[in-house]
Parts: sequence; structure tokens; C-alpha cells
Amino acid sequence: METINPPLERQRRHSRFFERLLFSYKLQLLLGLCVAVLLPALWHWGWGFWQQAPAALWAALTGTVIAYAVSINAVQRLARLPGTKASLLIIPSISICYGLLILVLVALGIEYSVLHVFISYLVALVYCGGGYLIGSRYRIPKLAVVPFGKAPELCHNHGVDWRVLDAPDLDQTRIDGVVADLRGDMPEEWERFLADCTIHRIPVYHATSAFEMLSGRVQLGHLYENRYGSLQPDEGYEVIKRGLDFLAALVLMPILLPIMSITAVAIRMDSPGPAIFKQQRMGFHCRPFTVYKFRSMYTDQKGAGFTVEGEDPRITRVGNVIRKYRIDELPQLFNVLKGDMSLIGPRPESMNLADWYEKDVPFFHYRHVVRPGISGWAQVEQGYAAEVEGMIRKLEYDFYYIKNFSFWLDVLIAFRTLKTLVTGSGSR
Repeated sequence: METINPPLERQRRHSRFFERLLFSYKLQLLLGLCVAVLLPALWHWGWGFWQQAPAALWAALTGTVIAYAVSINAVQRLARLPGTKASLLIIPSISICYGLLILVLVALGIEYSVLHVFISYLVALVYCGGGYLIGSRYRIPKLAVVPFGKAPELCHNHGVDWRVLDAPDLDQTRIDGVVADLRGDMPEEWERFLADCTIHRIPVYHATSAFEMLSGRVQLGHLYENRYGSLQPDEGYEVIKRGLDFLAALVLMPILLPIMSITAVAIRMDSPGPAIFKQQRMGFHCRPFTVYKFRSMYTDQKGAGFTVEGEDPRITRVGNVIRKYRIDELPQLFNVLKGDMSLIGPRPESMNLADWYEKDVPFFHYRHVVRPGISGWAQVEQGYAAEVEGMIRKLEYDFYYIKNFSFWLDVLIAFRTLKTLVTGSGSR
């Protein structure tokens, strides 16, 4: 029997004892709690503070432990999704968790140490932000590619350090994993090499799975490998998501109704016609529904069934503003309350466009297996698309969303949607 190459077990990155300790999530969480929660208490109250700490300090200590742990857990989960950087998630995650902590304490009427919460928040931002920023250079994935089948054509870019192998040997290079076309033909020595990698805990990824994991897209040409069944959304989360959508829409309504009222008045003053635009669109389970939007175009001008690229003469002056910052989408909150739409999901298309795409884009109707959304994975990754080629890529993003239908992917989309609202990028 051929012996296994001994050095292979040491060629998985971050596998040495001190590296595993350094990159351990549990150790990072423990150290973070000591720095962000315990140190501020020691600095303000001194050693032995627990012996005489007032109830307000205990409330702040307990709350900051929960807020810090939840925020770091959120960063860890979100950082596994395509196109994310942990260092960029620190500020919004910690800010939201500490903000929610204060809201809960105030709502419940619990006295707490404002100073401790504030100092803990600042220390958490500095400590975690600096740590993740320094560690990001060591977290760039380094993947080896087996040069057979479709692996080489799929393995490029996506912020990865790719190493195409010339022989079934890592040549002392330390890597995070190996990517191969596991359904293609390859020489026997390469199959033995992949088996050795697996034995020594070096992950082996199928090429299409690696592409999806890094790009956030499910290529239509490889859809047969997913066998529809693997694209079924999680029905348990679907029920929870519907409840969260309804509650979020109820909470947002009082806040956004003044903005919606001002927008409606501005539209009526800018051009003749109703403030609300209604259109039949393809919805959940291919059922048509009426979508509500603020009117952003003149009512007396004809054109294509979609917004054209560049300057579109049909768009009004107010329309340019509300489309840039997505204010025209706000009336769709009523669609969310009715159950026609979700806050997050594939964008619904008009009936005419849906019929057109069904003829030219493979598997198009499968995107209706989940509720359409006001914002979606394709919107934050690609932006607007109307032509067939752009719709094919948009559909690849939609299929990724359906396949990875989860709370954390929705949270990431919500973060990126907020960024779009602030910057106005990707509008048409």
C-alpha cells in the first residue's frame, strides 16, 4: 500500500496550534468580553466591584455581555456570505446591538449605568474593528485548483488567491482548500491526491459549489447539478419571515407615512396624474398581484415596457429623485401587509416582461417559489436589469437567494439596501 505524504497534514492553513488558538471564535469571544465588558467595569468601579456593585451596573454588565456576544456572532455569520468583509460589518453590527440594548432597557424601565454601556460600546468598536482589520490580510482565501474539467474556467477573481496545480502535489504551499470538478474525468493519481487531502482535513470543494459560495450566483448552465430539490426554500423560516415582514411593516408605517405624504404632494405638483402607480406583476407561486409605487413618469408618454438605460425622457423631475433613493418603492409596504410581497426577495416583474423572459430565459418562473421583495440579493449585487442577458445574471443571483434562503442572508441584504438608500447607487 502506498504511503501518504506526511507533510500534507501540515499544509492546511491555520492548522498549527497557535494559529487555531488565534483564529478560534470562542477564544476571540472570551477575550472580547474581557476587554469590552469587564475592563470598563474595572476601570470605573475598581477591583472587587462585584461585591458592592449597584443593580444599575449589573443590568449594564448583563446587557453589554448579550449585546457584544450577539453582535460578534452576527459578524461571524454574515462574513461567511459572498462579497462580505468582517471589518466592514463591525460598526453597523455593534451599533445596532447596543442600540437595541438601550431600547429594551428603557422600554422595560430598567435602571442601568449609561456610562458603562457607552464606554463598552466605544471599546468594542475599537477593539473589534482593529482586530478584524489587522486579521483581514490573513483571511484572504488561498485555494488550489485541479486543472481538469470546468474547474479552471470557474476559479478566478472573487478576492481569492488561486493556485493552479501542475501536479498532484501542494509543493509545500499552505492552502485553505482544493477546488476540483468532481464530476469530470481526472487521472487516478489526482483522485488519490484529493482523497489524501480529505484524510488530512484539507477541504475539497466541487467547482460549481465553490463558484456559488464566492460569487453569490447559481449558474443556469449548471442548474441540473442542483436538481431543483436542493433549491427548495426553508419552509420553517418562510413562516417566521412572513411574521417578521408584517411586524416590520407595522413599525415602519408611522415613521414613513409623513415621507410618503410629502412625496405624494410633490408628485401631484410636479406633473398631472395620480401619485400612486399601479401595475399587475407576477408574484408568489406565479399568481398575479397589483403592486403599488409612487409614480415617477409622465402619464402621457409612451415607451418601452421597462426603464431604459441612461436618460429616460419619461421620468419626471421628482421621479429622478425618488427613484435614486428608492422612495418610489415605499407604497409597497402595503403589499407587504397584504402578503403579496416580502421586504426581502426577488423583485417582481410586470406580466409582459415575465411572459417575455419565460420564453428566452431558462427556469425563469422558478424564481416565484418565494415571495417577491421590495429589495433583493440581485438588486444589491447587480442593480437594475431589463435586457435578457442582464436578466439571466439577475436570475442566477435570485437562485442563489432561494438556495440559501435564511435570516442571515436577509440581514446582509438589508444592510446593503440601507447603503444603497444612503448613496443612491444603482438607480435607473
